Amino acid sequence: MGTQESDERTRGTGRRALLGAVVLGAGVAALGTAGTARAADAQHGGGLKSLPVPTIIGHRGASGYRPEHTFGSYQLALDMGADIVEAGDLVPTKDGHLVCRHEPEIGGTTDVAAHPEFADRKTTKTLDGVATTGWFTEDFTLAELKTLRAVERIPANRPHNTLYNGRWEIPTFEEVLRWQDEQTRKRGKQVWIYPETKHPTYFRKLGLGLEERVAKLLHKYGKDKRDSPVIVQSFEPTSIQRLNELVDNPLVVLLSAAASRPWDFVEAGDPRTVADLITPKGLREIAGYAQGIGPTLDLIIPKDASGNLTTPTSLVADAHKRGLILHPYTMRNENPFLPANFRKGTDPTAYGDAFGAFKTYFETGIDGVFSDNADTALLARADFLNG
Repeated sequence: MGTQESDERTRGTGRRALLGAVVLGAGVAALGTAGTARAADAQHGGGLKSLPVPTIIGHRGASGYRPEHTFGSYQLALDMGADIVEAGDLVPTKDGHLVCRHEPEIGGTTDVAAHPEFADRKTTKTLDGVATTGWFTEDFTLAELKTLRAVERIPANRPHNTLYNGRWEIPTFEEVLRWQDEQTRKRGKQVWIYPETKHPTYFRKLGLGLEERVAKLLHKYGKDKRDSPVIVQSFEPTSIQRLNELVDNPLVVLLSAAASRPWDFVEAGDPRTVADLITPKGLREIAGYAQGIGPTLDLIIPKDASGNLTTPTSLVADAHKRGLILHPYTMRNENPFLPANFRKGTDPTAYGDAFGAFKTYFETGIDGVFSDNADTALLARADFLNG
């Protein structure tokens, strides 16, 4: 990108962020908390306003029913009616292709351990400060990864998903973009996706920068505009800042536990934690380069020592005041993943009162939610909106 073009894009994105903050802030100020989520779609320009609110995002597809980040999972999420499919968590191959895996380590999500030809690829690496042993996508070419098949990541909670082990291969991001177009044509309705840059600082140090590869593919398929049906997310704020200079897509900063630090902050010696990012000052800064945040649900409603929900924080109202949408993560139906006061028994494979939990979170005014069970989420939304 030339200097003049870069300057023009910088000015354009700056104007977009400023205008968005002004318009959204004015709209939110006029609303009560209960009405904020339902009205959020009317406050956004471009494609975002076409989405129902609360928006139901199929987390890694329909991963409550199929091995995550497979076309089987993505397809089922669409068939269930998810508004957006999170396809996918993007990690690179040795030869620079982007593929969809929960993590670069693929021992838990593929059958790589059953392939003797790759036994010598097993290794230990330090991934964002944590020693991790297994097989890593950056040590495989795309052709080699395509010989593997996906398996269920958490079989202890989802033994029924193991029925589908070995059925689907690892999708590439380019295949996902083509699938999105194909499904949009077939359904006569725009299909949305929500990819994530995974461990971008780690991969940039390996010479496998993610943002440029994402932008190149979005440019190629004409999906790099403000109203494009692709929202891009990352746990590293600098990854979103970099993307803000490369594309005009809606961008979302993911936020983990309050005491945690984004890994790009750790690498840069920035002492701030997520708790600092969710202050009014931190949210104002995020609003300068992103359109939303994706906080863990515990930042919306904390839990007590027993795992029960307590009192909601002011994060929803604070973020809305800065013109940011909130898409927290992750709602799952199984007991271990629900707040303690919504569990039913102790069976780790059994469902608890997911509907009750959804209702409680929707009442905070969130603009959407990631869920492994899009069908449950959609029914819960209907109950909430009709109630």
